[in-house]
Amino acid sequence: MARRRTKKRTHVGARNGPANGVTANSSASREPKSMVIRIGAGEVGPSVSQLVKDVRAMMEPGTASRLKERRSNRLRDYTAMAGPLGVSHLLLFSRSAAGNTNLRLALTPRGPTLHFRVEKYSLNKDVKKAQKHAQGGGKEYLSPPLLVMNNFLSPPPAEGAQPAVPKHLESLTTTIFQSLFPPISPQSTPLSSIRRVLLLNREIPKANSSTSAIDDGTYILNLRHYAITTKRTGLSRGIRRLNAAEKLLKEGSKRKRGVPDLGKLEDVADYLLDPSAASGGFTSGSESEAETDAEVEVLETNARKVLSKKQMAAMRRSDGDGKHRPRGQPGVEKRAVKLMELGPRLKLRMTKVEEGVCGGKVMWHEFVEKSAEEVKEMEKVWEARSREKAERKRLQKENVKRKRKERGARGKGAEDGKEEGEDDDNEMDEDEWDSEGLEGDGEMEANEEEGGVAIG
Repeated sequence: MARRRTKKRTHVGARNGPANGVTANSSASREPKSMVIRIGAGEVGPSVSQLVKDVRAMMEPGTASRLKERRSNRLRDYTAMAGPLGVSHLLLFSRSAAGNTNLRLALTPRGPTLHFRVEKYSLNKDVKKAQKHAQGGGKEYLSPPLLVMNNFLSPPPAEGAQPAVPKHLESLTTTIFQSLFPPISPQSTPLSSIRRVLLLNREIPKANSSTSAIDDGTYILNLRHYAITTKRTGLSRGIRRLNAAEKLLKEGSKRKRGVPDLGKLEDVADYLLDPSAASGGFTSGSESEAETDAEVEVLETNARKVLSKKQMAAMRRSDGDGKHRPRGQPGVEKRAVKLMELGPRLKLRMTKVEEGVCGGKVMWHEFVEKSAEEVKEMEKVWEARSREKAERKRLQKENVKRKRKERGARGKGAEDGKEEGEDDDNEMDEDEWDSEGLEGDGEMEANEEEGGVAIG
């Protein structure tokens, strides 16, 4: 009789957790994750809907690229699921009654929230249509982009002038944008994994010489998204054409292109040196070296043999110029770095900064300036609202306890009482959720009324 098998792999998946192998408190969930959402779903229009898809592609891979919104969804539906899913950022696109496209960038679960008005934008298809040789659609989106920020901290104002945007809000905005993508370690991050770059440039308004103050005090950001391409330098144009022809021959089954007809030529050099050879398909505008391309020195990516002790000693004695480089030592090659725009393009104008997730105290407003007395009065209003909210929660807990005692006095079974008690807890949470949601909506309306400017 065969021996019965003993099960030893019962709890293999329990180590990684139930949700796709990653729990909410694991180290992998600490990386920033985002959701790009259309508020109002189809009501925003086809252009904004396509813009949302382009922004999702830009935020890859740490975003919900297949998120589907419904018209019945509200903001609290997304904030409720942000915690279990490990979402740290919400990018909310909406359209106001006046036709303005707005963007809200919120940190979950406690905020703050940055409000932007999208003054101009260009979709990915518009950017590619303007290019002669478009780039994209490959493996660029498998790794997060490199974030480059410029002019986020404004220079010190002139004597007697007041800065339009406070310094602490500039630092806050910088920190929020830096937290959109995981940090990069120069020592451990491989260069081959950085295939995209996201450029954020702030337009610094010029000072007015007559008043010695900043003109309008606007906070405008320009966003650009590029793919990083590299190519070897130091090769002749003919060798580059041969390399390009070899690549095309390897991909001939995909592109359905054959070998060019050289029967009428006496020498292959006639084809390689012919300036009109671009029509053969072996050269393109993107393969030409521009004078502004930055050249960098990188290590060769070819596999190397393990060095012996003698070779290591010889490498230490070498002067580093390549003359005494032993076999197996990594070589250095020059590469030209070029940026190909992927899109989208965005011009964002910050209008408001508030605490919480789209429903808190206004910290800064572009169009409204309040005095110290008005700020103190607003603080009192928020303190009164917080006391009322705490009182409602206390009454709800007392009502739940009272109902449990009444059911226990009526002599119901322990199991039934336990199940009904759980129902009461759920009922309490729903009541509390509804009250908080209604209060949050009222706070948003109150903030806009206090500001005096309706921002969609």
